[in-house]
Amino acid sequence: MTIDTLRLALCQIDSVVGDVSGNTAKIAAAMNEAAAAGARIAVFPELAISGYPPEDLLLRERFLRDCRDAMGDLAAEAPEGLVAVVGWPERDEDVYNAAAVLDGGDLVASYRKVHLPNYGVFDELRYFQHGPGPATIAVDGHRIGVTICEDIWQPADPLEREALSGARLILNLSASPYDLGKGERREHMLVTRARDHLAAIAYCGLVGGQDELVFDGRSALIGHDGTVLARAKAFEEDLLICDVDIDVIGAARLRDTRRRRPARDLDTAVPVLATAVLEGAREDPAPQTASGGEHLPGEEPRPRDIGGRVTEPLSGPAEAYAALVLGTRDYVKKNGFGDVLIGLSGGIDSTLVALLAVDALGADRVRGATMPSRYTSDGTRSDAHELAKRLGIELLELPIEGPFKAYEETLAPSFAGRAPDLTEENLQARIRGTLLMALSNKFGWLVLTTANKSETSVGYSTLYGDMAGGFAPLKDTPKTLVFELTAWRSTRDGGEDVPPEIITRPPSAELRPDQKDEDSLPPYDILDAIIAGYIERDLSRDQLIASGLPEAHVDKALSLIDRAEYKRRQGPPGIRLTSRALSRDRRVPITSRYSASS
Repeated sequence: MTIDTLRLALCQIDSVVGDVSGNTAKIAAAMNEAAAAGARIAVFPELAISGYPPEDLLLRERFLRDCRDAMGDLAAEAPEGLVAVVGWPERDEDVYNAAAVLDGGDLVASYRKVHLPNYGVFDELRYFQHGPGPATIAVDGHRIGVTICEDIWQPADPLEREALSGARLILNLSASPYDLGKGERREHMLVTRARDHLAAIAYCGLVGGQDELVFDGRSALIGHDGTVLARAKAFEEDLLICDVDIDVIGAARLRDTRRRRPARDLDTAVPVLATAVLEGAREDPAPQTASGGEHLPGEEPRPRDIGGRVTEPLSGPAEAYAALVLGTRDYVKKNGFGDVLIGLSGGIDSTLVALLAVDALGADRVRGATMPSRYTSDGTRSDAHELAKRLGIELLELPIEGPFKAYEETLAPSFAGRAPDLTEENLQARIRGTLLMALSNKFGWLVLTTANKSETSVGYSTLYGDMAGGFAPLKDTPKTLVFELTAWRSTRDGGEDVPPEIITRPPSAELRPDQKDEDSLPPYDILDAIIAGYIERDLSRDQLIASGLPEAHVDKALSLIDRAEYKRRQGPPGIRLTSRALSRDRRVPITSRYSASS
């Protein structure tokens, strides 16, 4: 007895938005690799040709024509015997988020995404028309459903009708932006869909960083019973080769009567967009018969849907850290920067940014600048030097006492009779920002800023000072997580890359004598809980207090958050790590008389 299997290649690539020719070359290389591995079908991520999200590039006719021309070239280059399913923006009477089916040197069909997300970071209704509905393709007699990203997050159409029409395998082309724990949640969803519809699901996810977004990849093949049969790497390009036993799924459907009534009541006349048949393969979709050797409950174990390599998933600090490294690396690389520069204070935030930069780019492309003032402690000053030594990065020391005195003398007549206050603190931050930007301009180094989500949320940063720079890796990383990631990374490789005092020392901006962050802010564990509730979950003041958070801290934090919106608008882009970042997926007015703390 033979087992009728279909070999798939899930081609998890890192596309660059707008680099149509580069993306096309990458897809062509992956198609050849898939064919060499014996794959019959190669699946690529959503909008792989254009990169995701292409945003207002989709409003340019020339860009859409370039994508169309590239798809034609790609079809001509596809290896014989391989059916490739590739995401692209299709221009017809409107623009569609589509999946092109390439076979025999031609673009033989195009599936159009049905569900267009318009929440969070998504804005697809601005650019795309909805597709007409479910559709399938037939490859060597096997009916296969095609979906794109959001289509499979919806529990019913198009997935339900594709499965009821006879599709035992569902392809999903995706560009699913990462946030903490997203990979695990997504996989749980795919498991549920596979079980509900008794269909194997082949999910191909985009990987890479694009501005604030990170895509984690983690492509997978899920068996009809919810078993994870194959899983690609996270945060890396990968080619996942896996096999699907189609007949096992057909046998399971014969014994499960749940599908019979929906199949009778729903319109299951789902179109077959394209048919590909290799010589010697059966030409008609497989009948619903049990020929795969499956056994009834209580008998010997049934054969699985086969599968492929199952990579152990990342979790916890390792997952979050990998996302930050990938986001930093791709921002620097894709925007054509060489080296990066960090204001290395000896504090926890600049330490984590230095670690990320070294892991993303290599120590030879990372430089630090320590800029001590009259308030800088011997401990932080020496820790900055020791950290640079342990990481192997060049460190410049640029004392700011001279420029600070010059500012004080220049402003003395105007400030006469007024005591030093926040103004003098901000002057120090702005001097440091000016020095970093001068080095950036002179040598072409990209300045990485060091503010975290906790500080950015409440405006505990200085415009044109510590906010000056080109990219903010920690913009959406809470302070408590900064400590956790730094401690984890310090000992990850068996050594101690970070001087322990950096992790244990109470946080301080060191802009006045004996300053501590908690002089101005709630304790970070409380502040981060408030931020998570208010920003990420839209909880009200009363709900936050009812959850056990101190009323005084809630009122102070909400007031600071609301007042700092104008400042956040002027900050550099940074990596989205949580379910709602202070960027594209949180849109509140700067001018507003609504007070959340009243």
